[in-house]
Amino acid sequence: MKKATRQAYGEALEKLGHKNSNVVVLDADLSGSTKTAIFKKSFPERFFNMGIAEANMVDTAAGFSQVGKIPFASTFSMFGAGRAFEQVRQSMAYQKANVKLVTTHGGISVGEDGGSHQSIEDVAIMRTIPNMTVIVPADATETEKVINAIAEYVGPVYVRCSRMDTEILFDENYHFEIGKGNLLKDGDDVTIIANGLMVEEALKAQQMLSEKKISAAVINMACIKPIDKELIVKYAKKTGAIVTAEEHSYIGGLYGAVSEVVSKEYPVRMDYVAMEDQFGKSGKPEELMRYFNLTAEAIVKKAEALYSSKK
Repeated sequence: MKKATRQAYGEALEKLGHKNSNVVVLDADLSGSTKTAIFKKSFPERFFNMGIAEANMVDTAAGFSQVGKIPFASTFSMFGAGRAFEQVRQSMAYQKANVKLVTTHGGISVGEDGGSHQSIEDVAIMRTIPNMTVIVPADATETEKVINAIAEYVGPVYVRCSRMDTEILFDENYHFEIGKGNLLKDGDDVTIIANGLMVEEALKAQQMLSEKKISAAVINMACIKPIDKELIVKYAKKTGAIVTAEEHSYIGGLYGAVSEVVSKEYPVRMDYVAMEDQFGKSGKPEELMRYFNLTAEAIVKKAEALYSSKK
């Protein structure tokens, strides 16, 4: 079964609205795409279309947070992290405002909208902002868990969801916790740390590597900030080799975050599967993932090379 994380976000938000009357939702004239329209249908009096004015949306959300509301503000990742950066920094993070900025259409899987709309730097941008929590869920189940968790958490949060339908990887027993990674597969030879759409590819890669007699651990690192240093160091020591996999530039995203931990705490061989220093292109999502080598096969190739280099 497949479901986009943006769809799961909209559905989780509507459920949350029934549980908590303080939840309000703001959108930048994209509610059909971000799926906040699901919340709007049930709670029109708590939904605010701010128009194509992301900066104003974030400032208004910050204002709502000051009077006890729990605002969820949504737009595309390109606009939330890019166009509204100053307001996210000043009104959300600097003030430690209890605002949840949940964006959709992150990464190149946006598809035909092309490089102008394919945000490959948003995680890096949000990571650099003090007080900000940054999360990239892997599937629909984790997305719902994330939305519930951040509604309880007091402080500014950035969540990145995707446009395309993806496999549901986890059941309802799956546990998400802010600041913690999840070990999905154990292994001894190499560690694959992934998030977002690349978790599915990491699991495929693990199976492919097992057929080559290479034992790979797979960690889902949905929460990039704060990152689970303890788990990273544990598997750096255990396997001595780490490959990160993300639908984002290798600069400043998951690879950057993991590298920062490893270089300081326990240096080991590392490599990445991610976007190189380039913009995306227009095309079908699946074709773009292959074109930019965001695949299980690419993870296997990097993991094999690291494993061989240890010998």
